[in-house]
Amino acid sequence: MSSPPLLHAAASLRRYAGEYAAHAHDHAQLLLGLRGGLQLEAAGHAALVEAGTAIVVPAGVAHAYRADRPSNVLVIDAPMRRGLERMRRLVPPPAFRDALAAGALPDAEATLQALIGAPTAGPRRRLDLEALQATLRGRLHEAWGTAQLAALVHLSPQRFHARFVEATGRAPAGWLRALRLDESERLLAAGVSLEAAALYVGYASASALGHALRRDRGSGARKLRPR
Repeated sequence: MSSPPLLHAAASLRRYAGEYAAHAHDHAQLLLGLRGGLQLEAAGHAALVEAGTAIVVPAGVAHAYRADRPSNVLVIDAPMRRGLERMRRLVPPPAFRDALAAGALPDAEATLQALIGAPTAGPRRRLDLEALQATLRGRLHEAWGTAQLAALVHLSPQRFHARFVEATGRAPAGWLRALRLDESERLLAAGVSLEAAALYVGYASASALGHALRRDRGSGARKLRPR
């Protein structure tokens, strides 16, 4: 029994992991990446649904997914209308990231209208933030500037910085500092000394790491040590 035709736009937050066989819908879909990277193949074209981008999948177009790592996507199902006739990649306004980061499900119709009017963007190299984080985790003691980070993902420093801010809403330096502090908190909780933790995550001294923890996390090393 076929499902009734879709009369109104509907939004849902979905999590993808693994492979999904090719299928098609009687309605159009707009996929807005929130976290991770969902690899999409539709009508012989490949696209990537990643944080900060949206993909239009027209009605009747067979498409398949693959997510090598769990990926979160806002999916808007909608009746066909102008702006949804062809597959294209859009760059949503930054305000959408802020609203979705708050955990609220946005109004489907308002979001659809705003995204349809967003500029179309061409294909681009995937920015895999989870793979980048995995690479850095054991090398936090090294000096990492924007140019060095960009080289890891084969982008120019300018393009990497713009893509990173677009995808995360923060600059690479702030993200790296948070990664270092996360690792230092884990080490301190495991009983590692402040001096050794500072050396491991790339701080010049124990006092420098202690100051950063108090400033950014509101807690000193003593509170993090096992009791």
